[in-house]
Amino acid sequence: MGTNTEILITAGELAESLDSSERKPVLLDVRWTLAEPDGRPAYRERHLPGAVYVDLDQQLAAPATKADGRHPLPELEFLQQAARSWGVDDDSSVVVYDDSGNLAAARAWWLLRYAGLADVRILDGALSGWVAAGLPTESGDAEPEPGSVTLNYGSLPTTDLDQVTDFAAAGRLLDVRAAERYRGETEPIDPRAGHIPGARNAPTGENLDPEQRFLAPAALRERYAGLGLPDGAEVAVYCGSGVTASHAAAALTVAGYRPVLYPGSWSQWSNRPELPVETA
Repeated sequence: MGTNTEILITAGELAESLDSSERKPVLLDVRWTLAEPDGRPAYRERHLPGAVYVDLDQQLAAPATKADGRHPLPELEFLQQAARSWGVDDDSSVVVYDDSGNLAAARAWWLLRYAGLADVRILDGALSGWVAAGLPTESGDAEPEPGSVTLNYGSLPTTDLDQVTDFAAAGRLLDVRAAERYRGETEPIDPRAGHIPGARNAPTGENLDPEQRFLAPAALRERYAGLGLPDGAEVAVYCGSGVTASHAAAALTVAGYRPVLYPGSWSQWSNRPELPVETA
């Protein structure tokens, strides 16, 4: 999936690109949290110049089902239509961000890369990093010219309910939810508490520094090596519903690993009463 520089872009680099590029990057504002799923009011109040609001629940996921989880991957044609409405063409450069350390925006990064778009990057430091750098913002709604991108799924690896246990057996499955959910001490959303047997816990937020920037590649490698992952290994990742697992996939890529996303994640696994659950 490329190098660190192909995944992240700093506020300064983006500002320079917006000033100097004849063809400006498409900016996607993907504000979403479980507590505040509708990020549009915050977007309208302040966003990067020209950024388009992306609705994670409505545009980056299909409707929730017990069979597929809370954020199944959207139908290809649906995502393509959404991407065109954001002004994305086949040769567009896209930069995604949110206001929560890119924990939501990474879903757009992963999904567009999975759908074959080559140049998609995450604004390192998110909105707060842009504002802290003294760079301009605007309010209201952006109205981009429609794009003509053609998407095709399959450019990044995924795993599913049947194959994810192979990664667990090999010691290469990461559960990136908060430690208390991994241990089964609490489960506020999904039917059962705990984790997939054999998964190792690596909470996603620990990939960021206090300024919401990704840790340096060496620090990320050290973190994952400490979990027993060999350098450059293929590693499957899951979270509650496949959203923050995309953030972990970005961090793993920066660190030189080869992430494999399990889109159904815990929301799919925990809805199958016949499947085993581990706690502690």
